Amino acid sequence: MNKIVKQNIYFLGIGGIGMSALARYFYQKGCTVTGYDKTPSPLTRKLEEEGMLIHYEDNPELIPDNVDFVVLTPAIPNDSLELNYLREKNVRIIKRAEVLGEISRQCRSVAVSGSHGKTTVTAMITHILNYAGKKMSAFVGGIAKNINSNVIIGDENDEIVVMEADEFDRSFLQLNPYISIVTSIDADHLDIYGDKEQVFESFSQFVDKTMPDGVVVYNKDLPLVTDRKHLTYGFEDADVMAQDVRIENGMTKFSVVTKEGLGFGEFEMQLFGKHNVMNALSAIITCLQLQVGIQTLREGLAAFQGVQRRFDIRLKNERVCYIDDYAHHPEEIKASLKAVRDIFPNKKLTLVFQPHLFSRTRDFMNEFAEALSLADRLLLMEIYPAREKPIDGITSSVLLQKISCEQKQLCSKEELLDTIKELNPELIVTMGAGDIDRFVPQIETLLK
Repeated sequence: MNKIVKQNIYFLGIGGIGMSALARYFYQKGCTVTGYDKTPSPLTRKLEEEGMLIHYEDNPELIPDNVDFVVLTPAIPNDSLELNYLREKNVRIIKRAEVLGEISRQCRSVAVSGSHGKTTVTAMITHILNYAGKKMSAFVGGIAKNINSNVIIGDENDEIVVMEADEFDRSFLQLNPYISIVTSIDADHLDIYGDKEQVFESFSQFVDKTMPDGVVVYNKDLPLVTDRKHLTYGFEDADVMAQDVRIENGMTKFSVVTKEGLGFGEFEMQLFGKHNVMNALSAIITCLQLQVGIQTLREGLAAFQGVQRRFDIRLKNERVCYIDDYAHHPEEIKASLKAVRDIFPNKKLTLVFQPHLFSRTRDFMNEFAEALSLADRLLLMEIYPAREKPIDGITSSVLLQKISCEQKQLCSKEELLDTIKELNPELIVTMGAGDIDRFVPQIETLLK
């Protein structure tokens, strides 16, 4: 799809982070882009400012008459009025993953998958390759701070395309990458997969779709087996390893060596936590495979500013530190909170958490309780339903009872700002994948 025919494209669910990247891609290629989303957001407002027409009512009468094809996100429910209208009219409907799959076959593609970490790794690789001057396009599942966007749009001379490979509804099986990356595999999206074994099977199928002359890069702790060329990373017994990890002068520093003893010297980055050291290793291996020089790689990694809502330090002064994070799975919560503890071992940690999906809360109720108990004080919001209907017996109140930290309470959206103001925390973290992000600027302003 590098040679784009200028068409009228309609996006069902245009406000999603992945959908908005594709909308921007086609719009800048000269297509007419319109779309629907459930609610306005800072991202949809930005798209409108850029020239795209968006509406927020599920109303077929608002769909333009001259649509050539529709790009669909799996977040759109099957009972959507607009979706069923378009199906009845036999308008061509393409899933977002299929579009990415077509783009991925135009040049060497890097597909970053994983239950956790894929957005940070995608943004990290995108930044380093961009810093190195590679001809490329990129689709990131978050707003990368260095480019203040979720997309880089190249041209017909692109050599590389970097993209986040989403395992939700097996979307990533549409891709045929030159380099496949797997950061982690945990039981998630069990409403789609059923059990953990099916999740692992899907990731195995994903890496087997890697091009025969390509390479699979993965966390050495994962039980992946592939006949493709592969490189593992970790802290020990891996093809590429990080050693001497430490925090100095506000930066994470570490050395990189191979199993054979070849040393690549010391690297530093602005991100914190051992999970981000692992993320950096995957990016370093990938960029070396794409012929980025070591010194350029070192400089690019040091300059990487991270991704909005991924361990995003919004405010830090002598009185208070505020971090916002997208974590919504127990393993992500634990990794993020452990990183917070490493940086601020002596501060009382206040956590504001918004559970995402009734099914995920049900499937990991005990695991959520264990992870959230790592906080000193917890403000637990109501479950964000997203695409789901409520499930009997699955509520934030039930979850709260299982959490062991002494200071814990339910907190509604209406009470949130006043409660934070009253508590006057010295260290506060907001977490969740729902609409908690709408409060982040207000909380930042309040704490200032």
